[in-house]
Amino acid sequence: MARVLVTGGAGYIGSHTAKALSKAGHAVVVLDDLSAGHVEATRGLPLVRARVHDTAAVRAALVEHHIDAVMHFAAWLAVGESVRLPGKYYENNLTGSIRLLDAMVAEGVGRIVFSSTCAIYGEPQALPLTEDHPKAPVNAYGESKLAVERALGHYDTAYGLRSIALRYFNAAGADPDGELGEDHDPEIHLIPLAIAAARGGKELKVFGQDYPTPDGTCLRDYVHVADLADAHVKALAALEAGASSTQYNVGTGRPWSVKEVIDTVGRVVGAPVAWSPAPRREGDPSALYAASARTQAELGWRPRLSDLETIVTHAAAWHAAHPGGYRSPQDR
Repeated sequence: MARVLVTGGAGYIGSHTAKALSKAGHAVVVLDDLSAGHVEATRGLPLVRARVHDTAAVRAALVEHHIDAVMHFAAWLAVGESVRLPGKYYENNLTGSIRLLDAMVAEGVGRIVFSSTCAIYGEPQALPLTEDHPKAPVNAYGESKLAVERALGHYDTAYGLRSIALRYFNAAGADPDGELGEDHDPEIHLIPLAIAAARGGKELKVFGQDYPTPDGTCLRDYVHVADLADAHVKALAALEAGASSTQYNVGTGRPWSVKEVIDTVGRVVGAPVAWSPAPRREGDPSALYAASARTQAELGWRPRLSDLETIVTHAAAWHAAHPGGYRSPQDR
């Protein structure tokens, strides 16, 4: 079993993956500056409170904990913000990643699983999206992630640092055990926003109702966060077995519309989702969904929990048990 440093391991996907790694028998250490993560989400795992930019702190953690491999989640993720503040995204997502890779090279840690995104593809030229689809990001978030993917290839050539980049589609849901969930501030993702609206919170805005889709709203590929975590565990196993550097899509191949999500949330919560129409957002494709045949064939991964009803049920249960997120509102 490996000793794994999980950067961003106090965040949404990182914390679920840290738990999955622990359950698989790996020794896990979290590195997170808690600017967007939650110490409660680490579940008592060893925590190094630092940015990935802090080369000395990262190198010290790699040495102290005898790290064999890294899983890298520490990144900003709001697409709209990346359009307004591109420098923030390049500085954190790209510069931070390069400093992390340099620390790994310096300490002889030669394996990394990288949290990438379907945003690297940009406007789809064909669907479902395969890994060889042209890469043409339309925002700084996607560009910063693609730049890291390209850097990983160079670090493999120069230093033998092997990597697997996992290109997520729409991460959603919550830990089936109810221990972990999604707690962003502000929240930007559809399912938790719809759950909040159904429970009397802020009205949901539906951006665009005139897309060339069956009901006029965007189609997206929602993948359960626990299934995503499982993909990371399997990617690490592949690297441990000697796999070459590569990239994989992680999605279900089954798209759901915004209105289908709204209907499902209303049914699960038992109350209608209050929503109102809003104009399209610039850069929002009408449909995005994955071809994950390579991932399934080569990693042996299957999306076992990614039916929309299951995703919403797990998310709604976590939010019902944690109405203030990991901490109550007065603690924030």
